[in-house]
Amino acid sequence: MSVIAIHDLTKRFPSVTALDQLTVDIGPGVTGLVGANGAGKSTLIKILLGLQPATSGEATVLGLDVATQGPAIRDRVGYMPEHDCLPPDMSATEFVVHMARMSGLPAASARERTADTLRHVGLYEERYRPIGGYSTGMRQRVKLAQALVHDPRLVFLDEPTNGLDPSGRDEMLGLVNRIGTDFEISVLVTSHLLGELERISDQVVIIDGGRLLRASSTAEFTRATQVMVVEVAPYDSGPDWTAARDRLGHALSGHGLRVVPDGRLLMIDIDREEIFDVVRDTAAELDLGLVRMEQRRHRIEEIFRDGAVGQQAGARAGAAGDPAGEPPVGGPDQGGAHRVGTP
Repeated sequence: MSVIAIHDLTKRFPSVTALDQLTVDIGPGVTGLVGANGAGKSTLIKILLGLQPATSGEATVLGLDVATQGPAIRDRVGYMPEHDCLPPDMSATEFVVHMARMSGLPAASARERTADTLRHVGLYEERYRPIGGYSTGMRQRVKLAQALVHDPRLVFLDEPTNGLDPSGRDEMLGLVNRIGTDFEISVLVTSHLLGELERISDQVVIIDGGRLLRASSTAEFTRATQVMVVEVAPYDSGPDWTAARDRLGHALSGHGLRVVPDGRLLMIDIDREEIFDVVRDTAAELDLGLVRMEQRRHRIEEIFRDGAVGQQAGARAGAAGDPAGEPPVGGPDQGGAHRVGTP
């Protein structure tokens, strides 16, 4: 059964259409929800929680209708909001216990679950301090704890790394990964940092202007290309890496390879298996250190950018009466629901 099933979901406000006939099915696991600011991500989450009605269309969460079973959905789903919304004069323990009681847990169970959850998110030693004295990273962990304390089957995490430094982001991503793997709780996580979603997501849904651009497994998004990435440096550790790159590029061109420089790197088309051996042997002959040699992979960022550009071009052509103005490939108007995740 789908964790989330969405069909022709539309949400119109007086001045903007936030969701436009969105159709997608999401299976268990960690799903990344990608979209620029204003793409409709937060509106979608509010509708899925039963907090905001859709203009048209339908959706279910854990088999429950978002239009009529909002309270039942919120009993089974945890939600970590993007913006800071914590009472500064309460301790983490007081706040999370309160949220657990609001979810229906008895007092003793709420206290026990709160202690376990705060230990899981790394706040056990600081659990009695007022939240107002917490760092940004600690406040994010409190928000995560309250989303988990009632043992949900699914959690919505809206920009969980927002405001964190690189170390804090790594720690938060580790926690999100554990939610999906160790605790087997399905996760829908939004982020504008696409590299983060590549690291933790099993599948990714990309929306733009409220419309679906693409939904697929992360492995499919980041599949290998037919391009090799090579970086070399002089063995004497000199600063002239540009000369080293150009020497290798010139030599490889002499072997009939198509080579394109890209900053410190060389991009080399792979049209036969022995090219890896040719690059390695040529670098050794030129007395160059081979820093990196790997098959380049697609990035979600590239697909999101290309899809958004294609959609905008299609919209302009359609407005001009051009028959080429069709929805992007994989969009909801091309028939059938898009499904990501395990069956």
